[in-house]
Amino acid sequence: MEFFVDNLAPIMFINLIVFLLLGFPVAFSLAANGILYGLVAIDLGLMQPALFQALPQRVFGIVANDTLLAVPFFTLMGLILERSGMAEDLLETVGQLFGPIRGGLAIAVVLVGAMLAATTGVVSASVISMGLISLPIMLRYGYDRRLATGVIAASGTLSQIIPPSLVLIILADQLGRSIGDMYRGAMIPGMLLALSYIAYVVVVSLITPAKAPALPEEARIYVKPDGSRGLRSLAILTIIASIVSYFGAEYYFSEHTQVPVDERVVIYLMGWGITALIIALVNRVLRLGLLSEIAERVTFVMIPPLFLIFLVLGTIFIGVATPTEGGAMGAVGALIMAVSRGRFSWTLLKQAMDTTTKLSCFVVFILVGSTVFTLSFRGVNGDLWVEHLLIGLPGGEWGFLIVVSLLTFFLAFFLDFFELAFIIVPLLGPVADKMGIDLIWFGVLLAVNMQTSFMHPPFGFALFYLRSVAPKDDYQDRVTGKLIPKVTTGQIYWGSVPFICIQIAMVAAVMLFPGMVTHYKDDVVVVDPATIKFGTEDAYGSDSYDSGSSFDGAPDPGAAFK
Repeated sequence: MEFFVDNLAPIMFINLIVFLLLGFPVAFSLAANGILYGLVAIDLGLMQPALFQALPQRVFGIVANDTLLAVPFFTLMGLILERSGMAEDLLETVGQLFGPIRGGLAIAVVLVGAMLAATTGVVSASVISMGLISLPIMLRYGYDRRLATGVIAASGTLSQIIPPSLVLIILADQLGRSIGDMYRGAMIPGMLLALSYIAYVVVVSLITPAKAPALPEEARIYVKPDGSRGLRSLAILTIIASIVSYFGAEYYFSEHTQVPVDERVVIYLMGWGITALIIALVNRVLRLGLLSEIAERVTFVMIPPLFLIFLVLGTIFIGVATPTEGGAMGAVGALIMAVSRGRFSWTLLKQAMDTTTKLSCFVVFILVGSTVFTLSFRGVNGDLWVEHLLIGLPGGEWGFLIVVSLLTFFLAFFLDFFELAFIIVPLLGPVADKMGIDLIWFGVLLAVNMQTSFMHPPFGFALFYLRSVAPKDDYQDRVTGKLIPKVTTGQIYWGSVPFICIQIAMVAAVMLFPGMVTHYKDDVVVVDPATIKFGTEDAYGSDSYDSGSSFDGAPDPGAAFK
């Protein structure tokens, strides 16, 4: 019994892990452990019964948290876009654009995965859409199965690190930091991760061309009568839009000199997109024939999602909207895009709202369970146990970060990112804060690491999603008429390994180069404490308060701060 009393906190944590590994629901495992061990601690005199009286107020605080409204907004936006056929249009267009080069289809999958991540933010939607559309085409034209399945699964997981990611919202809430700052900090690592995937595909296509062949001539749709692809007009359109965007943005910056880098990028991209869209619309309405079919296709398919990205992330970055307001505008923008494409229906809206409600309830219930668990865990000094365990590690801050990364990587084999965010972040965040670690940087580091939870064999959800849509039996291709062998589970698992290694390398890069994340501080106004003055000046320029005494003639204790 003495051992039990002295080690109640670690026993409580181990019991939670056992319940989760046995397959019990996360929310109920957390809440049941919290209530059970809370009652045990009260009975043993380790915790006051009055502590449980704070529980209703904590639950009410979760329900009243405005920040969490961003979760249903972004989820609804992603589901509407996924069901409106945006993924299909993007994959077909970008695939035709890059398909004629080696590895072009795989590069197209990564680019579309990044765009879907910045609009939908839902891993299941991205992986299933790309698996249904791109995988049959890649198998048809001889792509290596491990490369094809790995690049689809990895590109789908970009939704967890590229804003507006749901996991970044949860991490910001759990760490007590701004969602906007978390989005800013995660942008560069997310983009670099997508570029790393593309670099890997390029290297594979150069070393072993047979694994990533180019799209054959008969599969290229947008070809002009003279045999050319019409890329010259697309290049000219891009150059003209870039020039107009540059001069328009520079005129704006001449009037607004104090503009952060991320806001400048948003304004440049927005100007480029609007200019390109206007040129394409004028060309189509007046039938000028200045643009090729692929140039028009690229403009009308890619600009609307980019505009939606600006509507959501751009307004957040430039300070016009909060993340919750940005999510609301994104949901409205997704509805407008669905209507403009002729894909909107009440059935689509009903399905999207039903799934959004389920996911939002899932998040809130886990958060309530996490709150119950954390209340009892801290009541038995579990936070002090974790703090002493981690602060005493050799290597100081680096030892802490390495152990936390290894722990997160290991737990990701068994738990998904929601469970990780609600279980380990409330325990690790206070320790990191006490050690002086920037919590935005720490949150992005955890987010990149948690991304591997979707790729881990055998429990990675992205692998499950891909397995559900990959061909389980040999089938006859409807275009070529050839017999295509099935995709095995082993091929999907082995295909994920190189991309897990890339993700681990990105974790190391974020640790070694914190500036990739901490650039979000660049636009923060720094106040020199020496310039701060207390009190006001009257119309004659003198201080309203005498600098040496108070009103009754006694020495003024605040004089030293003037």
